[in-house]
Amino acid sequence: MEERLQKILSTAGICSRRKAEDYLLAGRVTVNGRVASLGEKADPDRDEVAVDGRLLSRPCGHTYIMLHKPRGYVTTLSDEKGRRTVAQLVSDCPARVWPVGRLDMDSEGLLLLTDDGELTHALTHPSHEVEKEYQVQVSGDVERALPLLSRPMELDGDRLVADRVSCIRPGWLSVVIHQGKNRQVRRMCAAAGLQVRRLIRIREGNLLLGDLKAGTWRFLKNEDLDRLRQGG
Repeated sequence: MEERLQKILSTAGICSRRKAEDYLLAGRVTVNGRVASLGEKADPDRDEVAVDGRLLSRPCGHTYIMLHKPRGYVTTLSDEKGRRTVAQLVSDCPARVWPVGRLDMDSEGLLLLTDDGELTHALTHPSHEVEKEYQVQVSGDVERALPLLSRPMELDGDRLVADRVSCIRPGWLSVVIHQGKNRQVRRMCAAAGLQVRRLIRIREGNLLLGDLKAGTWRFLKNEDLDRLRQGG
């Protein structure tokens, strides 16, 4: 149910309703990333309301964030070997979230974290075939490798398939997969005679990494969740 922003801020314990008017007039309040105006309403269960960039509410009662994982971090909440983890990068998130799927330590790019088990299952179970797109910097004979990468491979007992592979610029490939096998893109490139120099995940389903800087994260908006739930 929509309520006046003054009431939402007051109920959240941020300030009085009268003081909330000052916040709104000063442009300190945003709704879904847009600066709000005096007299505006929002739904605290659906909309993201923030004061000075600090989020008051998140969609659907769960927490959903996108991290731009840099190289050198393992995709786990703790590591017995003492390596740096993605949990350290999201330690300022107000909720306890876990990674959705994985990126190996040497890979980078889009990594989702949430406390929503249902969405985690929807994005990671093989039957849902959610696409993931990678940009891969390689060395080797790309022209020879492309037809090999474009057909199924049997590697160590796994049948690995890339949905689409193309050369987007010299030394760089776009690889789209939906399987999500362990180190799948790296293994396929190695089998095709290529050495991976850099691997960046730029898309999961219909959600793009965009210009999010490496090592930083942001909350997903309702439209982001809609894109994810639309599938690959």
